[in-house]
Amino acid sequence: MTALAIPAATNVGSPGLNITIFVIFVAITLAIVIRASRNNKTAADYYAGGRAFTGRQNGIAIAGDYLSAASFLGIAGAIAINGYDGFLYSIGFLVAWLVALLLVAELLRNTGRFTMADVLSFRLRQRPVRIAAAISTIVVSFFYLLAQMAGAGGLVALLLGIDAKAGQSLVIALVGVIMVGYVLIGGMKGTTWVQIVKASLLIVGAFVMTVWVLSKYGFNLSSVLGGAVTAPGSGGEKILGPGVQYGASTTSKIDFISLGLALVLGTAGLPHVLMRFYTVPTSKEARKSVEWAIWLIGIFYLFTLVLGYGAGALVGSKAIKAAPGGANSAAPLLAYELGGTVLLGIIAAVAFATILAVVAGLTITASASFAHDVYGQVIKRGEGGADAEVRVARIAAVVIGIIAIIGGIFANGQNIAFLVALAFAIAASANLPTILYSLFWKRFNTRGALWSIYGGLISAVVLITFSPTVSGGKVTAGKSSSMITDPSIDFHWFPLANPGLISIPLGFLLGYIGTITSKEFNAAKYAEMEVRSLTGAGAEKAVVH
Repeated sequence: MTALAIPAATNVGSPGLNITIFVIFVAITLAIVIRASRNNKTAADYYAGGRAFTGRQNGIAIAGDYLSAASFLGIAGAIAINGYDGFLYSIGFLVAWLVALLLVAELLRNTGRFTMADVLSFRLRQRPVRIAAAISTIVVSFFYLLAQMAGAGGLVALLLGIDAKAGQSLVIALVGVIMVGYVLIGGMKGTTWVQIVKASLLIVGAFVMTVWVLSKYGFNLSSVLGGAVTAPGSGGEKILGPGVQYGASTTSKIDFISLGLALVLGTAGLPHVLMRFYTVPTSKEARKSVEWAIWLIGIFYLFTLVLGYGAGALVGSKAIKAAPGGANSAAPLLAYELGGTVLLGIIAAVAFATILAVVAGLTITASASFAHDVYGQVIKRGEGGADAEVRVARIAAVVIGIIAIIGGIFANGQNIAFLVALAFAIAASANLPTILYSLFWKRFNTRGALWSIYGGLISAVVLITFSPTVSGGKVTAGKSSSMITDPSIDFHWFPLANPGLISIPLGFLLGYIGTITSKEFNAAKYAEMEVRSLTGAGAEKAVVH
């Protein structure tokens, strides 16, 4: 098997066919969104899809929300270039669901209503906790949005032959506009159906490519791995073991531990994943949702192992690095090598669909958090009315879309899986400690919640800002691997690329210290929350608007 030579982006597939397939998909999904929006009558319809989805439907939608551009483009590229170290992203993202299933899903569904803040503020002072939770939700969603938008830019560079940054920026803006349209028209109901369609297409597409790769090697995984080892520029047998990306130095080994901690603990604190538990009618269906999601996500991540090493074997890591979009182009290039222009067009459309669906989910989460928590509960003190809340949520969606477009233009070219890992680190630092303390620690109080959220959030963001992620990264061919590509600009002092190792324990510690230094304690409210979270008794009253 010879590696694919790619002299220029314009030689990969037919831009006309790629655009046609993508436009067809957008038209079909918009039709689904418009149809779903006809039943959007209440705030519960807009925020939580009217709680009308079954466990299986919601599980598929969760998989659609979770299997983002990072999963499809970022991880395949990471495995193709870094081998075993790249596959650790898959393992971390999957294992994280056990934390969500065992500790969070059912209890959250029983206690909350529309957003994460509903749970956090249940037995604490409403206004300060809701503001803190809304800020955290918006920041986590923003970092996650950065990854998806960066994926859109890289994908378009490869598929449409657009090498100019201005052209890629235009496409990122187009993705932002379509995504805002999904949210404004369909709300959670429309977005959920888009995610169900997209998850089905993504898993089927990955399955077809996996079988195709294995068929080229006699359905022998060892032969696929052998092909990746012998491909030009692969680094030989080193890609089958740990150490290619994390292991060259003590700092990189510590960075790996930090990344693993963020991936495993981050999922249970991701606001857009937590919000999906409110779209089902009962806690039993919420649990079933997670079971379906784990199966689908687990199977998909097994596919990424074959796709990643298959891309390394058939395309070659050298060609992947040289292509526009870098590591993020591994899966599309593999599709081109396997099935030519047609398969590339289909897989490209699926990748675009992935980005659109996830971005829509993130946007509705962030806008709902602002409208429901800040406007509805803090500014209007619960007396603003459901219609006004939904109107504010729609305005917020437009603002968030604009901010995401600007951020995506700056993040264009970064590895998507890595950017998502930063969002996981912030979620695990700011949200997870507060959620677990709220659900399981009787003594927990408002000061503990505020210290935990703000402490975890600020420490994670500050450490990211002054890390090699933003400036002072590894210099290759006169360009830095950081977001700021000019190697002369270097203000980093934190050595790790992912802050999880410091910011996550700090979030838990600050929550503990804040709690024990305050005398506030509402025993009656904790008893009510404990009964509701474990049994669901009284939860239905909370969902009536």
